[in-house]
Amino acid sequence: MNILFADLDREWRGGQSQALLTLRGLRGAGHHVQLLAAARSPIATRSSAAGITVNEVPRFALRFSAAQSIKKLLANGNFHLLHINEPHALTAAWLAGAHHRLPLLLSRRIGFPLGKSWVSRARYRAVARFLPNSKAVAQSLIDCGIDPRRISVVHEGVEIPPLTTLEQRNAARRQWKIAESDFLFGCVSVLVPEKGQRHLVAAMPTLRTAFPNARLLLAGDGPTRPELASLIHQLHQQDAVLMPGFVQDVAAVYAALDAFVFPSEFEGLGTALQSAMALALPCVSTSRGALGEVVRHNESALVAEPNAQEFATAMQLLMLDAALRRRLGDAARQEVQKCFSAERMVVNTISVYEEVLRVAEKS
Repeated sequence: MNILFADLDREWRGGQSQALLTLRGLRGAGHHVQLLAAARSPIATRSSAAGITVNEVPRFALRFSAAQSIKKLLANGNFHLLHINEPHALTAAWLAGAHHRLPLLLSRRIGFPLGKSWVSRARYRAVARFLPNSKAVAQSLIDCGIDPRRISVVHEGVEIPPLTTLEQRNAARRQWKIAESDFLFGCVSVLVPEKGQRHLVAAMPTLRTAFPNARLLLAGDGPTRPELASLIHQLHQQDAVLMPGFVQDVAAVYAALDAFVFPSEFEGLGTALQSAMALALPCVSTSRGALGEVVRHNESALVAEPNAQEFATAMQLLMLDAALRRRLGDAARQEVQKCFSAERMVVNTISVYEEVLRVAEKS
């Protein structure tokens, strides 16, 4: 198959990570892929470095420029499908009339209701198949009136890396200036209100009253960074909480951790959590959004409501019980290997592609 992939996001978030894993997996399976992306965006840069053919679009009037690029690519190339990874690219594809030439597939990672304006309705009518990343997101589409026959759930996945070695752990902890006697919790996520990092900061005074060696690393950047910094100062946790901002080498974060904490108030699926689970890190997570499809309480993680007290209690349990940490970590890695690997995601994506093309040939 020849697949054109489109993502116009100018930031690097979970959706872009999943797109690159999919592109690499499709190419590895023998399919031809090209990416349409905003010029100098992280996904354009990283995809190009991975050997993917990238068609960069000028950032000025991005969606209209992208629409023109899509028209040219479809006129000159023998593409079978256009896989759209985020809403701006959907607008560009719709403006280009791409849906009149080939099937459009749209990845969907959030459970918010679809827009109801005539433009939104027209864009979504152009989609041949929605690819929600969870059953919860699929249900939100159905609730918005999308025919279930136009929906195929493809769980997002992560690569299954080798377990962290002692040498890697020691190097990472030196990088973050974490003593061997410290117990380091960590969260990797964009800093926005719904990710709930404030609950972790608020849990630290209670946790450190019992365990003065507890520390927290919040990797990521975003609009709530000033609010979190203010809360850290207000609670006198400057020595306990590290906020390095956006981290390019996120593996160095996971390698340093003793446990992963994910206090999200709403989540499509949580690939940062899956990455931690794949490394056999014991985790504390909420079950909000689609996270209940990923974690099971006291089996693959400890599950808590997104508030300071519940997270403080669960974090204390992990600190107190090394056997619990080992059991949860081992079960978490097995769960990701079974259900949430990048390899499985690519296989399922290809299966949907093939089904969509069969339907298109009959119509």
